[in-house]
This record gives sequence, structure tokens and C-alpha cells, in this order.
Amino acid sequence: MLNDLQNLHLAWQIAIAAALVVAGVFSILGSVGMLRFPDFFMRLHAPTKATTLGVGGALVASMMLAWSRGSFGVQELLITLFLFITAPVSASLLAKAALHLEVPCQAHKVAQSSKDHLDQGVDKV
Repeated sequence: MLNDLQNLHLAWQIAIAAALVVAGVFSILGSVGMLRFPDFFMRLHAPTKATTLGVGGALVASMMLAWSRGSFGVQELLITLFLFITAPVSASLLAKAALHLEVPCQAHKVAQSSKDHLDQGVDKV
């Protein structure tokens, strides 16, 4: 397998590596966002957006590898479509369930904290 990758044209190697790096960055950002955000709704936003793009980037890299070998990469395309369709739907259902269960939201506290921080910066000028 490694020899197959080394025999690829340099442009394919760079494109696949770039897609994997972008996928890794989005996955890490989604994971960090999930850990750092204060409440359920904000934590739900990070993995559904950023991590979906991370997995999508890895699948794009896999499709490029398939294309470089002369096949179409139908499996990767179907997985990508399935992921991009189901992730927003599942996030919406989780958010609706949390609203129904009246899960506390700290968005107003975060917004007020940001406004206070900006007001302090304006007073110092």
C-alpha cells in the first residue's frame, strides 16, 4: 500500500496530503469546540459543523486516491452524501429534544459577557 502511494504523481500526493491536513484541522477544531463551549446547544454546533467537514475532507482524500488509481470512488461518494445529509438532521433532532426537555442554555450569559468585555474596551479608549 505504501509503495502504491509513493508511485503516485507528485500532484496527487500533494492534493491528498492537503485534503488530509484540512480534514485533521477541522476535526481538531470541532473536538476542541465541543470541549470548550459552555452549554449543550453550543457543544452540539461544533461537532456537527467542523467534524463533519473533517470527515468529509478525509473522504475527499480517499476519493482522490481512488481517482488516481483509475476508479471512481463510489463508496466514498455515497458515504460523504450520507454524512452530509444525516449530520444536520440528527443535530436538529437533538436540539429539538433538548428544547423539549428544557435543557438550560447559557447563550444569554455569554452574549452579556462579550458585551461587557467590549464596553470595557470602549471605556478605556
